[in-house]
Amino acid sequence: MKLLVKAPAKINLSLDVLSKRADGYHDVRMIMTTIDLADRIELTELSEDRIEIVSHNRYVPDDQRNLAYQAAKLIKERYRVDKGVSIAIEKTIPVAAGLAGGSSDAAATLRGLNQLWKLGLSVDELAEIGAEIGSDVSFCVYGGTAIATGRGERIEHIPAPPPCWVILAKPKIGVSTADVYRNLKVDRIQHPNVDDMIQSIREGDYDGICSSVGNVLEEVTFRMHPEVQHIKEQMKRFGADAVLMSGSGPTVFGLVRYDSRMQRIYNGLKGFCEHVYAVRMLGEREKLE
Repeated sequence: MKLLVKAPAKINLSLDVLSKRADGYHDVRMIMTTIDLADRIELTELSEDRIEIVSHNRYVPDDQRNLAYQAAKLIKERYRVDKGVSIAIEKTIPVAAGLAGGSSDAAATLRGLNQLWKLGLSVDELAEIGAEIGSDVSFCVYGGTAIATGRGERIEHIPAPPPCWVILAKPKIGVSTADVYRNLKVDRIQHPNVDDMIQSIREGDYDGICSSVGNVLEEVTFRMHPEVQHIKEQMKRFGADAVLMSGSGPTVFGLVRYDSRMQRIYNGLKGFCEHVYAVRMLGEREKLE
């Protein structure tokens, strides 16, 4: 038995950090939405009781450090599945980019194994399991557009934003989320207006969305990696309607409504940045088979 599952990336339209928690994590409040940039996960049932990761990307671990591996291990142990699985990961989402690539691979693995092994779990049950693997995995199980709170695992669904282009540019560096949070001074944060973003999304107000974007981690990543700030400034100069770093970076995204301007910005960025993508916003929730 083989199964193909899509694992879409996410961007943060708004990311606020409220406080540091006793467990070392941070309480966050953020708006996430899925975009049409996706890895492909191929699950193949094995007769032997083992988990195998196959990837041609040298930055993708093929052992228990891989979140898709952790997802398969957790679901196998919890539901006493005595079959094995080969998880082939075809990467399109850049690694360590602030786009939840690893979390989305784990979420796709959970959704796929639920189907492959006929476990009959609901999407809410899968999201609960996902929360044990990583902060973004719950959101990635659902996809769509949501307010995420707690450490990112508490999800409240909201409507999809109005359709537009999302231009992504990632420098060659990777960024450690743990390092960014470690260098964040919670008492000095200038908080973005998350409520304005929620209202603009609910009203389908594209201009309101563009004027409400904000990410408190930008300042930290910019200090650590000035080239990320340079990409943001270039994207603004080329005429994107709104520009923001996604997650802990280093990927910067721009929202653009019109095709002609998208093409101009895309071409301009390709001149000095290797990883540039122009994709559509998805914003709708995944549906289980």
